[in-house]
Amino acid sequence: MQSRLVSAAILSACALTVGGCHKETTRAYRPPPPPASGSSNSASNHGRSSRPNTTGDTTSARTLPAPPLAPAPMPGNLGKPVSTEVGMASWYGPPYAGRKGADGTVYDQNAMTAAHLTLPMGTMVRVTNLTNNESVVVKITDRGPFVHGRIIDLSLAAAKATGVYRAGVAKVKVEAFAAPVRANADPGGRWCVQVGAFAHESDAVKLKEEMIRRYSTAKVIEFPGPTGHWVRISPKVPDKGHATEVADSIHPKDPAAQPYLIRTD
Repeated sequence: MQSRLVSAAILSACALTVGGCHKETTRAYRPPPPPASGSSNSASNHGRSSRPNTTGDTTSARTLPAPPLAPAPMPGNLGKPVSTEVGMASWYGPPYAGRKGADGTVYDQNAMTAAHLTLPMGTMVRVTNLTNNESVVVKITDRGPFVHGRIIDLSLAAAKATGVYRAGVAKVKVEAFAAPVRANADPGGRWCVQVGAFAHESDAVKLKEEMIRRYSTAKVIEFPGPTGHWVRISPKVPDKGHATEVADSIHPKDPAAQPYLIRTD
C-alpha cells in the first residue's frame, strides 16, 4: 500500500514538472499578402490613331505604353490668335513615331506637336478640348489629318494633355498664332491638291493621267500610302487660288477618295 502511494506521488510530481516546463511558442502575426492587381487603366492605355485614315474608319483600339509627357510650349508673348476654327481633332502615334514630318524633322510622339492641312509650318497653335476645357499649345510640324471632317491631328503627348487620347476624337477649338517668317517664303503660301486614298491603284493612275491631260503644266504624281493610293497635283502657279480651282474640278468616283487642299510650306 505504501509503495503504491509512493509511486503515485512520484507520478504526480513528474506530471507537474512536465506541465510546468511546457510553454507554447509565440507566433508573430503575418497578414495575408494583398491580392494581385489585375488590369487597370493605369497599367495600360488604349488609344486610336486616325492618321491618315482616308476611309473615314477609325483604327481599332490598341494597347499602348504611357510615356511621360513632354513639357508643353508656353504661349508667352504670342499675342492674340490670327485665326480660330472649331472642329474634330484626332491623334497619331505609332507607326509614325521616328518618321520625318512634312517640315523635315523627325516626329516625336512625346513632344507637343500637331499636323494641320493648311497652317504654315512652325505655327504655334492652342488647342482646347471643348468637352473638358483642357488646352495645350502645340507646334505645327506635319500635314494631316486626311480624314474628312477633322481639322487637326495631335501628337500622342498633346492628346493625353487634352483628354483626346482615350476618346480618340474630340471637338476642339484651334487658335493659331502668327507663324514665324521664313526666308524666301511666299507670303501667300505654296499650295497643292492631294486626292485619296483610292482602294485600287488603277483608279489612282487613271486620275493621274486625267490630271496630266487637263493640267499639262502641273506636276502630277501617284504614290502608295498606308491606307491606299494617292494622287498629288502641284499647279505651276502654286497659290491657293489655282489649287482651289484644281480641287473643285476633281470628282472621283471612289467615295473614299476626297480632294484635300494642302499647304506645302
